[in-house]
Amino acid sequence: MEKHLFNKTILREYDIRGIVGKDLKVKDSLYLGKSFATFIKKLKLNNIVVGYDGRNTSVKLEKFLINGLISKGIKIYRIGLVPTPLLYYSMYKLKLDSGIMVTGSHNPSNYNGFKILLKNKSIVGKDIQKIANISSKGQFSIDTKGIATKKLMSQNYLNFLLKLAKIRRDIKVAWDPGNGSAGKIIHDLTKKINGKHFLINEKIDGNFPSHHPDPTIPKNLKQLIKLVKKKKCDVGFAFDGDGDRLGVVDDKGNIIWADKVVAFLARDVLKKKPKAKIILDIKTSQAVIDEIKKLNGIPILWKTGHSLIKKKMKEIKSIFAGEMSGHIFFGDSYYGFDDAIYAAIRFLNLYSDLAEPLSEIFAKMPESYATPELRFPTSETEKFEIIKKIKNKLKKEKKKFIGIDGVRYVTKDGWWLARASNTENIIVARCESFSQNKLSKIKKSLRENLQKCNFKVSKF
Repeated sequence: MEKHLFNKTILREYDIRGIVGKDLKVKDSLYLGKSFATFIKKLKLNNIVVGYDGRNTSVKLEKFLINGLISKGIKIYRIGLVPTPLLYYSMYKLKLDSGIMVTGSHNPSNYNGFKILLKNKSIVGKDIQKIANISSKGQFSIDTKGIATKKLMSQNYLNFLLKLAKIRRDIKVAWDPGNGSAGKIIHDLTKKINGKHFLINEKIDGNFPSHHPDPTIPKNLKQLIKLVKKKKCDVGFAFDGDGDRLGVVDDKGNIIWADKVVAFLARDVLKKKPKAKIILDIKTSQAVIDEIKKLNGIPILWKTGHSLIKKKMKEIKSIFAGEMSGHIFFGDSYYGFDDAIYAAIRFLNLYSDLAEPLSEIFAKMPESYATPELRFPTSETEKFEIIKKIKNKLKKEKKKFIGIDGVRYVTKDGWWLARASNTENIIVARCESFSQNKLSKIKKSLRENLQKCNFKVSKF
C-alpha cells in the first residue's frame, strides 16, 4: 500500500510550511496533491486552481503538486507565477471548488509551503491533519487521469483593480513589492492609475536580495521610508513575498501599524454599513478597538491567522477584518479574503477624498504607547509549552485573561499579549498602555511572567 508521512512541523494551523530540503521535501508536494485530491473528492468537488510565488523552489513544488492532483482525476487550472490574492480571486471569479498556492509567504527564501482553500470553507489545522492522515494511512482515491489547463488570469485581475481605482487627486505614492510575486501586477497597475508612482524592488526574485519580505518588521521598511522622503510622497506601501500582507508608511516616513490601517479603512466600510461587525486579531491596540466603536462599528477580537479570520467572518457574517500582520479582508464589495493590493487601492480611494496629510489624519487617532510586535526565538514545541505554563500560572493566581489565542492579560494600566506563532518558531508578544510610565509597568509584568515560566528574554 502506498503511504507517505509528512514532517509534523510543516503542518501548521492554517497552512503547510517549512524549510525546503530539511522539513519540506519535494515528495511532500506530490503526496499533498494526492491527499488533497482525495479529500475534495470525498466532498464531491473535482476542480482546483493552482498558482505559485517567485521563490526558486516554487516551480518544482508546483510541478509535483500537479502530478499528484492529476493522478486522482482532478481538473486543474494552472495560473502560473502570481501573488496569492490573484489565486484567491481566480477561484471565486472562475467559480472553482478549491485552490492551492505554492508559497513561503513572508518567510525567508529557504522556506516554502502551501496555502489551501475551498470555495465554501477555510482550511484550518484540523483539515490539514485530515489531509495528512489520508497520506500517512495510504487512503488515497483510485488512480484516474485528470486534466491540467493553463489559464492566465493576471489581466483579468488587473482590469478588476483598475475599475476599482477611483483616485481623485494627483497624489504621490511609493511602492515596495519586496521582490515578491506582487511585483509585476503592481508595476502594471501603477502605470495606469491616477497619481505619480515610484517603485522599488518590483522585480520578482526568489532570493529577496533587497530585504526580507515581511512588511511588519521595521528594518524591512527602511528603503520605502527613504523613498517616501526623497520623492516627498503622500504615502508608501510595502508587501510581503506573496502579496497578501500590507505595510503602510505616512508622508513623514512614520510606520502606520496595520491595526491603525484597519481603523482608517473601517471609515469607508462603516459609512456604508453602520453597526457592522469588524474582526480584529488578538494583537490589536485598545486605541483601535475604541476607534472602531467611535465609528459606529462592533469590534470583535479573534485568533490570529488568515484562515481563522476568514472562517470567523463567514460564521458571524462580518464584512471587514484585519490583523496586525497586515492581512486585511474586505467582504463588503469583495470576496472576503486577504488582498494587500486591493487594500492599497481602497486606501488610496479613501485617502484621495481627504485634504489633510496622512500623518495628520493618524495623529488624530487616540494616542497610546505600545511596543512593536515583539518576537522571542524559541523552538517549535517549546513555544506552545511556554504559553500553556503562563495560562496555568495566571489561573492559579485567579487572574482574568483573554485566552482565545495565547494570553492577553488586561490590567487598569494596559495590557500585554504572549502567543505562539503558527508560522515561525517564535513567541509573539505586544504591550500597550495610555502612558509611557505605565507601559514600563506592563512590559515588566510580561517579562516577569515569561521568566517565571523559565523563558528568559532579552531587554525590550
